Amino acid sequence: MIIDDLYAKVKQTSPLCTGLDLRESYIPADIAAKDIGIDEKLFLTAQMIIDATAEFSACYKVQIACYEALGLTGLKAYSRILKYLRDNGHIVIADIKRGDITSTAEEYAKGHFSGDFEADIVTLNPYMGIDAISPYFPYFKDKNKGAFVLVKTSNKSSEDFQEIDDSKGEKIYIDVLEALKNWGVDFLGNSGYSAMGAVVGVNFLHQIPKIRQVADGRVFMLVPGFGAQGAKAEDIAALIGQEQGGVVNVSRGIIAAHVGKDGDAKTIIHDKAKSMAEELLSCLK
Repeated sequence: MIIDDLYAKVKQTSPLCTGLDLRESYIPADIAAKDIGIDEKLFLTAQMIIDATAEFSACYKVQIACYEALGLTGLKAYSRILKYLRDNGHIVIADIKRGDITSTAEEYAKGHFSGDFEADIVTLNPYMGIDAISPYFPYFKDKNKGAFVLVKTSNKSSEDFQEIDDSKGEKIYIDVLEALKNWGVDFLGNSGYSAMGAVVGVNFLHQIPKIRQVADGRVFMLVPGFGAQGAKAEDIAALIGQEQGGVVNVSRGIIAAHVGKDGDAKTIIHDKAKSMAEELLSCLK
């Protein structure tokens, strides 16, 4: 299962997930100066970043919004980046955060697990319940695909709904994690983790022991917020543990590390990814 592949990559490299949330302002000067389209500039920038960070990254997360905002040109770059990653043996998470009724979710699943936008793992929003998630199940079972489902996000206003108490006094996001764990039982890999993981940001999170208790060693985690959003490596280590049961996404902290600085962009990005991976690994030991 894809989760076993990802877990093996974490052990081989580090828990670092490099986020390719590219903006035009992140394009290095030498690429920006070329007489080519924006789609080619974005692709060349992504290619450079991937090659610079591969030895430290367990996987890559590509935020589709950054490319959708540029229309068909941006989506052309998005498709090429996904293909480059997969052709070079990298695990790619499509950050699409989809969540819709069953018939629509079936189309989303087909669109992001096959064809021009094929990825290995997608992010999903469970707000509409299992109807919005179950159409992806056949791909988990038969096509070596997976998902990270939003449980506790890293933005400040996540508390608006995710931290509401249920009738038993439990936080809503704990209920979501419990449901996710139960949904994922049929997709457990040899690693013990399910192909259905959870997005859990440690920013504004005060229940790390509770999260670990409910996850029960079966829910692999995608942890946002490290770096620019202020999540601390020590808190992340407490969440994913020495067993490294998760990946930690860093986007602009790595891919924009060269902006406003002198020197070779690839070298700066390489060194930043190396230092962040080493910081994470140091805290996990």
